[in-house]
Amino acid sequence: MKRFVFTVSVGFVSILLLSGNMAAQQKNSGEPEWSVNMTVMETCSCPVFCQCFFTGKPPAECGMNMSSAKGESDMVFCRFNQAYKVNHGHFGSMSLDGAMFWFAGDAGDDFAHPKLPWVVLMFDSSLTKEQRDALTIILHHIHFYRPERWKSYTVGKSAFMDWSFTPDSAKASLDKGKTAEVVLRRLDGGMNNSPVTMNNMDYFGYPRNSGFLLMPNEVEAYRVGEKAFEYHGTNGLVTTVEIASEDLKK
Repeated sequence: MKRFVFTVSVGFVSILLLSGNMAAQQKNSGEPEWSVNMTVMETCSCPVFCQCFFTGKPPAECGMNMSSAKGESDMVFCRFNQAYKVNHGHFGSMSLDGAMFWFAGDAGDDFAHPKLPWVVLMFDSSLTKEQRDALTIILHHIHFYRPERWKSYTVGKSAFMDWSFTPDSAKASLDKGKTAEVVLRRLDGGMNNSPVTMNNMDYFGYPRNSGFLLMPNEVEAYRVGEKAFEYHGTNGLVTTVEIASEDLKK
């Protein structure tokens, strides 16, 4: 699925406090009405199809046979990239159409742990601060994306983000691949020319999704710092998710 070294600075702490205060204020005073429909490319270090969705634990092969770093043959992990694009969305009167953002990280060896190892959130550099804050508030309604779910949760430097998708291929990159990159290709083996899909599977608690196109990766890479990783031929999928403020009232 979902490496890096970032220095925590006073500015970064201020950003987190601002986002936290903003979220608290919205919760106390009532958030504006909002909704997002987003397509996400997900890749990870697990074999196709990532068993973490069903068991909460990556297979041993994730560490034993697919490690991209020396000295990790005894480790089990699920290292991932998620490249999101908002198809249509808004936060109050502010449009979020076309907004893009990226998660990279390591969900560790067991999703049942109270805290997972690390994640970094990065935004497309074209977004305004207001759009970044709005998306942060929305994402924090999904348990997997809340800072308290992680031992290390970092907001990384914004960068130019490329994102393109067809039923046959999907590509995304941050800073032209210098920071992160995913390239997916449709899975062969279907009964006809339609893509191979999986349906009726939960995706991190989003109330709605479109089903999953199975698209193994040609590459999934996070290329920043000591926690950088790169894998080829491992798991990949594409799905469209929806969540709205009205869902929180149900």
